[in-house]
Formats: sequence, structure tokens, C-alpha cells
Amino acid sequence: MRRRLLTTLPVGLAVLALTTGCGAADMTKQASPFAHAGGGKSVTLSVQSWVGAESNVAVAQYLLEHELGYRVDTVQVDEVPAWDALSQGRVDALLEDWGHPDQEKRYVDDKKTITRAGDLGVTGHIGWFVPTYLVKQHPDITDWRNLNKYASLFRTAESGGKGQLMDGSPSYVTNDKALVKNLKLNYQVVFAGSEAAQITQMKQFAKEKKPFLTYWYSPQWLFKKVPMTEVKLPQYKKGCDADAAKIACAYPRTPLQKYLNADFARSGGKAAEFLKRFRWTTDDQNEVSLMIAQDKLSPDEAAKKWVDSHPAVWKKWLP
Repeated sequence: MRRRLLTTLPVGLAVLALTTGCGAADMTKQASPFAHAGGGKSVTLSVQSWVGAESNVAVAQYLLEHELGYRVDTVQVDEVPAWDALSQGRVDALLEDWGHPDQEKRYVDDKKTITRAGDLGVTGHIGWFVPTYLVKQHPDITDWRNLNKYASLFRTAESGGKGQLMDGSPSYVTNDKALVKNLKLNYQVVFAGSEAAQITQMKQFAKEKKPFLTYWYSPQWLFKKVPMTEVKLPQYKKGCDADAAKIACAYPRTPLQKYLNADFARSGGKAAEFLKRFRWTTDDQNEVSLMIAQDKLSPDEAAKKWVDSHPAVWKKWLP
């Protein structure tokens, strides 16, 4: 499901992905051979490994190239390494962040190598979901306190006799193992491996009307194809997720944010100003995501189709 025109992950970034994170060495002083590779009219965008983020980049890339005359390179980087790459100048912009307070403090507030670029306009929410057809059979299944009663419905060959809680990529930020433990649930977290693999499994379950319990998030185009209902976890309150090992509450609702490399924000000209202005809705993002993931259009084709039909939206972004 990932875009075909992504540049291959450079060796430097591959190493970065393995060496960054908690306790990583400070590599913010390294020179970058990637960003601004073509001079002042070149922009490098980070692409996260889910289709909504891919949609942001597809539309931004299309407009930067066709309206503002930039060359745009794209690099796929996981969530936390993307912050390190942005700080180093290996990428110029990150268009969809779901909240990384440690990285924000380190790079935005303390080192000042990254600058905030405003809201994306989309509110993200992670949760546990079951297919709506299952809720019609068992209405009380949407309360986490009843999940153990239904654990047998969700057993799979991978879940070791427990109910399966399906997650996507191991690289995603998730509290699920802590939640299962702290809420004393008879479930096993099983990773599908990627967003694409997770979607494939959910669509197959839905086709056969089988039960499934899954970590999932909105905005996401799949809700239009597989109606799902959220399981109510203990209410989120500020600070309830401060200690990762003790988390026993729901995920927060997060206004998704954009970030720019600080040097690029100062010297990136019209491209930097455009990316600061880039702001659209959940419906806009889902429209492009559906074209890429379900209709099998290339990201460039999907972006063109959206741009052609929404001039009133994107013309406000142009500097």
C-alpha cells in the first residue's frame, strides 16, 4: 500500500532507524546529503507508514511541483526516527505527527532544530474496534469490562489460547500490551506487520463475518468499507498515560501537527510558507486515501484528482 515513487531508504537513514530513540546519541549536528539536494528549489518530505500520511505528502508534493515549481523528494521513515531525520535536516518537513512529547521537547523546545508548523486540520484518535456486525450480535461487547467474557471469540492460531488483539506495525506507538496487562484482560497482542497486512486481515474477517478485535485509528478510509464500533476503554484523563508501564486508560484524541526543520523554516521560501498553510479536513484526507488504497490509483493520480476538484481549498495554501 505504500507509494511506489518513494525513494529507497538511504543507508544513513537505515542506520538511523536502528540507532535512534530513547537514549540515542545526539546526531543533530550531522550534515545532510539529502535535504536541499537540488538547491533552493528542492524539498524533501518525510512519509509515515500509513496511507493517511501518504495522502498528505501526495497532495503537498503535487502542488509544490505543479504550482510552485519545486522538485520534491520523499523518504519513508518510522515515527520516532522521522524526528531525528528532521532535526538533522535529512528531511525538511513532517506533515502528520500523532504526538511525541519527548521528541518535541528535545528538538523544538531545547535544541530548536525543529519548528512547529501548525495543525494539519485533522484530529487523530487511536482505539480498539470491533466490527459493527458483531456489536449487533453482542451489544455489550463495546465495554472493555466485558471483553474477557468474549475472549474465546477472538482466539487465533497466533494468540496462544487467549483472545487476539490485532495490532499493525510494531513500529507504531501503541499502549496495547500495557493495557492488556493492567486491565487484566485475557488477550494477546498480535502484530499483523504493517497497515496493509492489518487491512487485508480485517477485510477477510469482514468478508466471512468473523469476530475480530483490533487496534485502529481515525481518520482511516477503511471505516467506509468495514463499519467498526469502538470499544470503550477507561476514560482518558490528562496524565493517565505518563507512565508507559502503568497505562490503564484510553488513547487521547490528538490534533495532528506539522513540523519543519528549523533551517528550512527560515530559508525554505515559498515551499516552507506553503507547508505552514497546508491544512485540510478528515474528509479531504480520507478521499485521497480511498483513491490510493481502495481504487489503486497512484499517489500522484489521486493527488491530481483531488486537486482538480478542490481548488477552493488548496488555493488558500499558496503563498
